[in-house]
Amino acid sequence: MKPGVCQFCKGEMKEGKTEFMARVHDQVIVIKDVPAWVCERCGEAWFSYETSEKIDKVMQEVHAGKICVRPLAAGEIELPA
Repeated sequence: MKPGVCQFCKGEMKEGKTEFMARVHDQVIVIKDVPAWVCERCGEAWFSYETSEKIDKVMQEVHAGKICVRPLAAGEIELPA
């Protein structure tokens, strides 16, 4: 099912690919090239039910230690008070 417009900025949604990022304990997991409907204006992504199910399965395997992930160079900062 194609979403009509972006829920955040009302931009047009186009079929494309994006990255899914999540924190698992002290690691950030990135799933690349995830099929999604992506807003042309703000970049917000909408995943189909089938794609969400696949992401959930991958994340369950990561949490269970069944998927070995490689380190990813990243920086982490905090906003000043």
